[in-house]
Amino acid sequence: MNKVNLGTIRGLFVTGTDTGVGKTMVTAAITAALRAEGLNAGVWKPVQSGALIGSGVTDAERLLQGSGINERPEAVAPFTFEAPLTPMLAAKHAGVTLTLKELIAAGEPLSKRYEALLIEGAGGVAVPLTDEAIMVDLIAELQVPVLIVARSSLGTINHTLLTASFLRHRAIPIVGVIMNDGGLLERYDDPSVAANAELIEQYSGLKVLGRFPRLYSEANSENLIHIIRKTIQLVPIRQALQFNQ
Repeated sequence: MNKVNLGTIRGLFVTGTDTGVGKTMVTAAITAALRAEGLNAGVWKPVQSGALIGSGVTDAERLLQGSGINERPEAVAPFTFEAPLTPMLAAKHAGVTLTLKELIAAGEPLSKRYEALLIEGAGGVAVPLTDEAIMVDLIAELQVPVLIVARSSLGTINHTLLTASFLRHRAIPIVGVIMNDGGLLERYDDPSVAANAELIEQYSGLKVLGRFPRLYSEANSENLIHIIRKTIQLVPIRQALQFNQ
């Protein structure tokens, strides 16, 4: 795989331990909270699949609604494909062959408009992106640290430790882990939830920055700011983005 030549993109990559763990709401909430502090943070979804822009349910549209950013969804997600498949296959289904160079180049206009970007991946770190690259290759090319969003329930320790190990194998810095009670895979009345965060810290050496709760109200920026401030440690995230306030 050829090295991609790019300028420095200042940001934080938000990955998940699986698909459906709730990366989008966590990313939107963090961005909304940073912007409420007066920081010029933006969002970027390099590639998304499963629905088309205009449906109201794409990650790009939900990111903008939750973060309160006035931006075109097409600018936030330059590559959107309808098929509910991994990005590489969804693109091929639409007659498109993705490359890392094109994915990164499409995000450069955003990097010039915002002081830093919260970059949401698709699924986890081993998701196929192109014929030659998986998600971790994109992260490595962008040269940004990673925040892991993990579900809170049974099985999360294994998935989180494997994700961390995969990133460390590529020498990619990890800011920490956010446990999400509201992912699609979450279960009610799961006795493992009480100990999972502590065990992830014990076995990975990573810091769990908090637990994002299941949402029972509208996911607008005002509600998300209130929730994130109560539940998540934002200082390590600000530092990773070089917002040292």
